[in-house]
Formats: sequence, C-alpha cells, structure tokens
Amino acid sequence: MVHAERAALIEDLAKLDDEQWRTPSLCAGWTVHDVAAHLVDTARTTRLGFVAAMVRARFDFDRQNARGVARERAGSPQETWERLREVATRTSTPPAPLDTRLVEEVVHGEDIRRPLGLTRAYPVEAVVRALRLQARTPATFGGAKERVAGLRLVATDTDLTLGEAGPPKGESADGSEVRGSALALLLAVCGRPVPPDALSGPGAGALT
Repeated sequence: MVHAERAALIEDLAKLDDEQWRTPSLCAGWTVHDVAAHLVDTARTTRLGFVAAMVRARFDFDRQNARGVARERAGSPQETWERLREVATRTSTPPAPLDTRLVEEVVHGEDIRRPLGLTRAYPVEAVVRALRLQARTPATFGGAKERVAGLRLVATDTDLTLGEAGPPKGESADGSEVRGSALALLLAVCGRPVPPDALSGPGAGALT
C-alpha cells in the first residue's frame, strides 16, 4: 500500500510546472517541493539512521525534519522528483509501527494535492489503518491521542468507530461525536484544515 501511494503521488507530481512546485502545502512553512523532499527523506530512513539523526538534532523532531528536507531537496523540482522515483520501492523504516508509513504517504499526499486542486481515491484500508494509528499514538510520537481524547470518531464511508461507545439505539449522540469520511477524520486529527462541511456532529468543533 505504501508503494502504491508513492507511485500515485509520483504520477501526480510529474504533471506539475515549476510554479506549482512552489505552492504552499498544508504543512505550515513548507512548499509542495519541501513536502516531496521530506518524503524522499522518510523513505530513505532506516532504524539506526533515525536514531543517529535524532541524536544530532538533540531529539527535536522539527529540527530533524528540517535537516532532512534541506538534505533531500534538490536544486530543481525535476531532480527531487527523480529522487522520489528512486526511493519509491524502498522498505526501510524508522523504529516505529509500519503504519506510520501510511500516515506519511496519505497525509502528506493530501498536503500536496489539496492546495493544487488534485484529488485521489485512497484505498479505505490505508486510510483506516493510518487513522487508527494516529488515534492511539501520543503527540510526543507524532500522533493525536490527546487531540481525540473524549471524542468518538465515526467514519461515514466505512465501518469504523473510534473512541467511546455510542449511545443506545434511538437515542441522540452526546457532545463527543464527530462524523465524516475516514480521510476527513484523519486529516483533522493530524491538525490539517478540512472544509466546513467535511465533518459533522457536536464534537466537530472541538476536534478542529
């Protein structure tokens, strides 16, 4: 699934002109080019390499990510695109659950696509696995466990409910429920902006 998402993004990036590569992404302070470079960096990451990089960055994730972008961001978009092609089938990973690779590819894929007006029909399994991981992972490890605490997330496009059990049948939901597509829920728990009508339920405001 990770390789499929990389291949799909590479195909979308191949159609961009230089101005589109300079478009601000949904990652604050990063352009489309920067996010692509970040994906090259994360694809190259190994377990030992991640630990060494964190030590050099004094265990600051933001500093480590910034250094990775600077290292992998080539002089031109075409060169960065070629680097992404080169790493597309790698299976290396940092010392983290493998589903973090799905979070990287799906969320950063949307960081790039949405500002450019591009869309992708992501495999539901990939989105659900990424959402489940983020919901149970603490923020200190890049997750959203604290953000979703006390909320009940209900995906409207697949059979998925995360969080506290729902109310008895026939009774109204309490103030904790948030409903939306699995992708919209994933983006929201990751702190990304979503359209006003993407989420509903009395807990939507608390999540966003």
